[in-house]
Amino acid sequence: MTTATGAAVRIATARLDWIVPDWPAPDTVEAFVTTRNSRDDAGRVTTFDPGGHVVAPDPAVASAERADRARLARFVPAEPRWLEQVHGADVVHMDPDVVASTASTASPHAPRADAAVTRAPEVVLAVRAADCLPVFFCDRAGTVVGAAHAGWRGLAAGVLENTVAALDCDPRDVLAWMGPAIGRDAFEVGAEVMQAFTAGDAGAAAAFVPGRSARWYADLEVLARRRLARAGVSDVFGGGMCTNRDSARFYSWRRERSHGRMAALIWIARDLTAGGALGAVPE
Repeated sequence: MTTATGAAVRIATARLDWIVPDWPAPDTVEAFVTTRNSRDDAGRVTTFDPGGHVVAPDPAVASAERADRARLARFVPAEPRWLEQVHGADVVHMDPDVVASTASTASPHAPRADAAVTRAPEVVLAVRAADCLPVFFCDRAGTVVGAAHAGWRGLAAGVLENTVAALDCDPRDVLAWMGPAIGRDAFEVGAEVMQAFTAGDAGAAAAFVPGRSARWYADLEVLARRRLARAGVSDVFGGGMCTNRDSARFYSWRRERSHGRMAALIWIARDLTAGGALGAVPE
């Protein structure tokens, strides 16, 4: 387990149930995943959704998302670099000179991609998910990080393999961590999904069990591990958190059909001493 660093301390102090990865990443790497829960200034539990989708459903929702993004800013060193996620396999390199959205993917400058990597300190990579699998990446030296949004379409298209390639380091030096996603018992899919994976990897059939009426239950985590292994990444952590089953903690598109999403954020810290680059711990 990594040493508790800036973001972890802030999350614990704020008494939030947000998820700090339990993986052997170096202290230069900070990351967390929000849940659907936050706390107001009086310490009462409230809902949390930082937004970042293309169009907010209504003005009230847009206003609430702006407030949640303002709270999120207390836990990161810079505005998150959101993506316009399209369930694809494209990866963008997020460096300081890359023009990217700092508020919402409604911005025309938000890269149209489902993963991002960076070697620049304090560039906060962000992906949103509610059933799809968020995956963090870093190298053992903490010099490069990545984040990917992996639903079944992105997985089948190679978003994880493309992210590993974009890290531009030996895959044997890469660590990966899987966040909350829909579990196999809740993820019923058609035969076309199974075919999309088994066409190039017969062993992927092990990630599927028969469902009802010629349908299948798919295990995103098993599929992700297979894809990572094929890309040369063997050190994979996390998983085991079902968004569909845990309604108290997670949004689930299949369960709710709502706009709500969790945010997964990762960055390279510039300074972890004396409170780190973020300054004082929020109360």
